[in-house]
Amino acid sequence: MKFGKLDTVPSGLDWQHPTPVQGYGMTDVARVTTDIQGVHERVTVKAGGTMWTIRDWRGTVYPEKDPQRTWPGHYGRQFGTLEFNATHYRIHPADRMAEWAAAMPEGFRFCPKFPQIITHFRRFNDCNGPTDDFIDGLLALGDKLGPAFIQLPPHFAPKHAAAMATYLEKWPRELRVAVEFRHPEWFEGGTQAEEMWARLRDLGMGAVISDTAGRRDALHMRVTAPFVLVRFGGYEGHASDEARLAQWAQRIAAWKDQGLTEFHLLVHQPDSIHTPDTCRQFARLVKEHAGLDVQAPTDLGAATQGDLFS
Repeated sequence: MKFGKLDTVPSGLDWQHPTPVQGYGMTDVARVTTDIQGVHERVTVKAGGTMWTIRDWRGTVYPEKDPQRTWPGHYGRQFGTLEFNATHYRIHPADRMAEWAAAMPEGFRFCPKFPQIITHFRRFNDCNGPTDDFIDGLLALGDKLGPAFIQLPPHFAPKHAAAMATYLEKWPRELRVAVEFRHPEWFEGGTQAEEMWARLRDLGMGAVISDTAGRRDALHMRVTAPFVLVRFGGYEGHASDEARLAQWAQRIAAWKDQGLTEFHLLVHQPDSIHTPDTCRQFARLVKEHAGLDVQAPTDLGAATQGDLFS
């Protein structure tokens, strides 16, 4: 996660969540989306990383000697969600998407990133063909499909929003989608930005929250849908990681009684080595504060060592 990433954790940085903007709390949006997406009877909280091709996980997250072709299935049994970046760089055929879905256990969810040909190259203009192909792939994921998300380019300011607004109006309502804003003007209260925030809320579409040291403005805490995607930029076990995870656990504890349906913590750690530890911390804290279970990795190396001495 290069967005907002700093080489070191600055001292004295305010890690606290800002006060939510009026009209964008969980209770404000839960009612709006009930008619669009149905009533959810239970809250699901999931944590995961950004890829499964992490060689350093062999022997801890994955069995030491299992071939790489088995890693997707092992990932799905260890984590509950995935920021699916593979869909950003190319539109995969539906049969390939179905293969990936089949490798995952019941309850797993992909969060596919929109293809860059739509968001970055064509900037939401003349996108019918790529969009149809992308939707075919999403549908092929079946019940393994979580919310997809649009990651806007850093230079995509509110003044460019007209084409995106038209695009989102045409998006199928049954397919959940969230938007990640990056340009600073999205968080400064301008008229064009506020119109888009309100449009997302009215459409029942989410707004990705980025929790990263170098861009605290992107920790906007505007809830525009009852499902929430948080992209969490970690610092390899630094004390600030656990403090921020505890805040999210406490936030989930409040939101679960206000209409929250689904929460995805999408963890970014340098080289992904610390991602399993971050997910384990998060699961423990959510259980402690919210009483909810979160799928988190078992350390296979530690389990094996424990078996030796049991």
